[in-house]
Parts: sequence; C-alpha cells; structure tokens
Amino acid sequence: MKSLLIATNNQGKIKELHELLDDLGIELVTPSQIGLNLDVPEDGVTYAENAVKKAVAFARASGLISLADDSGLEVDALDGAPGLYSARYGSTNGGKLSDAERRKYLLSKLQGKPRPWTARFHATIAIATPDSQLQITDGFCPGEIIPEERGTGGFGYDPIFLLPEVGKTMAELDMDEKNRLSHRARAVMNARGILKELFAG
Repeated sequence: MKSLLIATNNQGKIKELHELLDDLGIELVTPSQIGLNLDVPEDGVTYAENAVKKAVAFARASGLISLADDSGLEVDALDGAPGLYSARYGSTNGGKLSDAERRKYLLSKLQGKPRPWTARFHATIAIATPDSQLQITDGFCPGEIIPEERGTGGFGYDPIFLLPEVGKTMAELDMDEKNRLSHRARAVMNARGILKELFAG
C-alpha cells in the first residue's frame, strides 16, 4: 500500500484527517512515524502559499506524496483577523499562547463591537508529489463568534465558533457532523478525487 504523508504534528488535525481519509484505502503516516523532523516557516502571505511550502518541503524530504493544510479564522468585526496568524494570534516576543489564551485574547478584541460577530473558518489543502506535481483545494465554514465557550471537542477556536445552522459550536459537533460541516472537511472532500487519481493502481 502506498503511503500519504500528513505534513503536520498537530494531533487535532491528524485525527480529523484520519476520519476523513481512512476509507480511501491509503496508508496515512505522520512525520514522527517516519522519523522526519522538519520545521517549515509559515511566512507566506496566503493560506495557499503556506500549505504549498509545507507540502512541497515534506514531499521532497520524505519521497512521499504529502498533504499539508493551512487554515485560519476570519472575523468580520476585526477586518478578517486573525486570519493567517490564527495559530499565533496574541503572541509576543516569540512566546506562543495556549489555545485557551488565544480564545480569551480574541474575545478581548471583540469587546464593545456589536454582535453578531460573524466569522468564517477557511482551510486550504495542498497535495505535493516528490516530483513537484501540486494540487490545491479550499473549504469554508461560515458562523459567528460567541462570548462563552461551549463544548469539549475540537481544538483552537472551536469552543467559541458557533454554526447557527445547527445551533452548536464547532467543539459541540460529533465527528460525523464535523466531517460534514467543517472548513477542513470541505477542503478534504474537494481533495479526495485528486488523491484517488494519484494513488490509483
């Protein structure tokens, strides 16, 4: 069986990607499983640039087809912030806030701004082959930020991101719901056909 390298060590993302791709019959491996320690700076100016940088670097280093994603939360009242900087929002002097601290920081920035605090999650997935073939897909999930945390699932901003269509935060969704509705799920669904072609035969 051919292997697909998931170009991240984020356990939340790895779990979601397994749920979304396990039925394709492709072996999914992580950098730690193959002893690959690679730090790719995410200094692009778009999600696509960051995802491509990671996918290409991991594909070249491993000799495996690699899938990388970059994603962010875009809040309208904050002119699209934190966006590209979602994972390091509020960090100073190289120190990184915890997920809970980032949520608290985001809510502090929204104080005094009229609700609803409409927002969307945006995910871009890049798939790269060792010989530099490249494919990109996107996924979006609209919703709104709420001031109180709800739910224990997910990671990042999930507990304060409400999906009005189902009346739940991203952290309250069960895995089946998340695999239908999330930005990453939608980007992966758009990537499944590409992966089937790459791994055909």
